[in-house]
Amino acid sequence: MNMSSEYNENQIQVLEGLEAVRKRPGMYIGSTSTQGLHHLVYEIVDNAVDEALAGYCDEISVIIHEDNTISVKDNGRGIPIGIQAQKGIPAVEVVFTILHAGGKFGGGGYKVSGGLHGVGASVVNALSEWLEVQIYIDGKIYEQKYARGHVVTKLQEIGKTQEHGTYIRFKPDTEIFEDTVFQFDILKKRLRETAFLTKGLKISITDQREGKKQQKSFHYEGGIKEFVAYINQYRDTLYDNIFYAEGEKDGILIEVAFQHNDSADENIHTFVNNINTSDGGTHLIGFKSGMTKTINDYSRKAGILKESDKNLTGDDVREGLAAIVSIKVAEPQFEGQTKSKLGNSEAKGAVESIVNEYLSYFLEENPAIGRLIVEKGILASRAREAAKRARELVRRKSVLETSRLPGKLADCSDKDPVNCEIYIVEGDSAGGSAKGARDQRIQAILPLRGKILNVEKARMDKILNSDEIKNMITAFGTGVDTDFDITKLRYHKIVIMTDADVDGAHIRTLLLTLFYRHMPQLIKAGHIYIAQPPLYRVEKNKEHYYVYDDKELENLYTRIGREGIKEVQRYKGLGEMDAEQLWDTTMDPEHRILKRVDLEDAVSADEIFTRLMGDKVEPRREFIQEYAEKVQNLDI
Repeated sequence: MNMSSEYNENQIQVLEGLEAVRKRPGMYIGSTSTQGLHHLVYEIVDNAVDEALAGYCDEISVIIHEDNTISVKDNGRGIPIGIQAQKGIPAVEVVFTILHAGGKFGGGGYKVSGGLHGVGASVVNALSEWLEVQIYIDGKIYEQKYARGHVVTKLQEIGKTQEHGTYIRFKPDTEIFEDTVFQFDILKKRLRETAFLTKGLKISITDQREGKKQQKSFHYEGGIKEFVAYINQYRDTLYDNIFYAEGEKDGILIEVAFQHNDSADENIHTFVNNINTSDGGTHLIGFKSGMTKTINDYSRKAGILKESDKNLTGDDVREGLAAIVSIKVAEPQFEGQTKSKLGNSEAKGAVESIVNEYLSYFLEENPAIGRLIVEKGILASRAREAAKRARELVRRKSVLETSRLPGKLADCSDKDPVNCEIYIVEGDSAGGSAKGARDQRIQAILPLRGKILNVEKARMDKILNSDEIKNMITAFGTGVDTDFDITKLRYHKIVIMTDADVDGAHIRTLLLTLFYRHMPQLIKAGHIYIAQPPLYRVEKNKEHYYVYDDKELENLYTRIGREGIKEVQRYKGLGEMDAEQLWDTTMDPEHRILKRVDLEDAVSADEIFTRLMGDKVEPRREFIQEYAEKVQNLDI
């Protein structure tokens, strides 16, 4: 590792003081929910990863301690301890107590960085009941302690060491966060992703809590090539060789890896300085245009496409593609505060150029793979034309039936989509109860007949021939896939309401698969909800209570006592409730419980859908064996 001494107190620049973080934490970490809690860890880890990106760190260790505090240790250069000129205090103290202070502004500390650009360390400190930092530098250990952003002890030397790096341990503040219990699996997923994106970096996470003890390590010398292999692990791949390109163009470091599988899905994940840009941006545009142009040029040159044939579209060449695009840029410009979309115009040309150069070589050196990619694209083109005809049929049908919406839809009278809800209900019996229960002004009901098609295994032309799916598409008004237009959405709440049994769970999963694969914008925009009907109705002394899970039932028994209970009814299906009960428990906006479906981790979501809904049986068996002991509410 390069242990240059260029990173010192002179690289730490102050932009403004620490203000308002505790008053408005959501502005800095997104929320004070579980998501915001884990974001604290990501900020500290990201700072350590910046050391790795700069070439000074190759190991990061994250520990959830017995008392539910978190520590992050790296073997980088160590945060500078010298006196910072602007403030006259140690540079480490500046980093942890002043907002917008760090080594990422002047250009001398880091060439590229993720995190919150100097905000991370001070924000974590401000939102922690306490935080301590130890720095291993020049053979000595230095320590400083803080409480809610304020200095508790001055920086002091506490011992000798042969190590180098930084150790940070903190306790999230219960005054700020709704829940301060860290979840191992959430952190594990993020750290695995970070290790994939930082070739050669070893990241470990250890849970030391009683009853939860476990440890995972991630270390990928193959970097994003191994990331692609991970995405494709439960799919049948079209070819063995994973395409990989690494280069620099216009000061941008670019890595691209991809491999096709035999599915119809496109699965591309993009990153800038290790930040997941879930909405893509200029680097994604460059990748897509470079790939489409290069494959079309190759197919003409190799004689696979004849002069009379049309060029393959981008959608054709990307069918079944699993890809990672990861770039490092000194001054990233993101659209919006969430950093989900890259705006740097120079990234498009840089990525396009690298993809064009390396992919041309790859296809020439692997003609058999080139032919497989092109032939899959040709099949995709034919299926796309068939799907186009099916979509046009759906569009024509919806235009002709504007006065009579599809299937057994009972529409609502309010025409403002913001106010409107549509319940997707399992079966005619439950549909009847729901129609009787609903508020006709704002609630529409669409019953489903049985289980819909599993779209994980089907092309679009087959999907659009399914009456149940066509009815949903027409009712929503948005179209689907490339025709999707969220501005035409007729209901701002789409509620999945199925029975609390295995069949109901299966139907719910099939619907979520459809939305995730072909209308993901509905999930991203927060329009998909899952209704939570009660599991039990308990009657005692002419009073009745609705209970939503077994734990709540036990709590109810404790509260009201078991003696004198007249009836405990276990609801197997929505059809067992009369309209009044269904309204009171599941559909009344004042009292119902709705769970919104979020898309926080696209990689994990894709993995789960592929494992559970794809063609391979073995991954499903492994999943069941892995999680069998954790299953709750399984109807036998």
